[in-house]
Amino acid sequence: MMKFARIPFFLLIVALAMYSCTPYKKIQQFQAGEADTTARMSVDSYRPIISPNDILDIYVTSTSPEASKYFNYSENPESSAGMMNGYLVDERGVIQIPFIGSVKVSGLSTANARDTVAAKLAKYLVSPSVKLSIRNFKVTVLGEVMRPGIYTVQNEKMTLPEALALCGDFTIYSKRDVLTVIRDSAGYKTYNKIDMTTRDVFSSEFYTLHTNDIVYVEPSKKKRAQGENFYRTIPLVLSTLTFMLSIIAIINTNK
Repeated sequence: MMKFARIPFFLLIVALAMYSCTPYKKIQQFQAGEADTTARMSVDSYRPIISPNDILDIYVTSTSPEASKYFNYSENPESSAGMMNGYLVDERGVIQIPFIGSVKVSGLSTANARDTVAAKLAKYLVSPSVKLSIRNFKVTVLGEVMRPGIYTVQNEKMTLPEALALCGDFTIYSKRDVLTVIRDSAGYKTYNKIDMTTRDVFSSEFYTLHTNDIVYVEPSKKKRAQGENFYRTIPLVLSTLTFMLSIIAIINTNK
């Protein structure tokens, strides 16, 4: 009778294990076709454009360190004190720089904004040099990943694989062949599908992410089905375990 009682429980475990298995092809990324050993990279022509509500890190040097310090939040651009502050681009698209006043930077690339600020500083400093970057360059990753959230980088550049690495990569329930990149374009939201299981992602225009992009990873149908089946199978599992424990108790009593 003990052997007979083990059979349904064993079959249940095997069935659940088989159902939870995902084919390797569905979780493998960057798959190659036959004799495909290379992938063409997309041309990285993206340059972030400064917008209202951006926060800029600006660090100024010149032949006179004493004069330069009036334009910096910190004497060291890497210090924590300097990182606590920044130049906020207001709703008009301008920043306020000591002595200079309002400087229009919205709509400019960081390179153009750097040159604009340096030209303004030339009236007060000898041979000014400006380091300027967007501090709040961010990408949002949502959906079926290990750690969804907003991720900020300092180098104004992030690729799709890098964003996925920051959030801990896909889960086993991720739908890797239908990833969506939501992007602002001329005042509209565009919804762009990416297949991460192929090497075509490297030649996609969405391989390099733009600031404020949203990456959404869809859950597979299996996750929803397993969530529903969990509540269906729990009573069966509990009743089987109860039955097994009862048999064990009876055997122990008759020893």
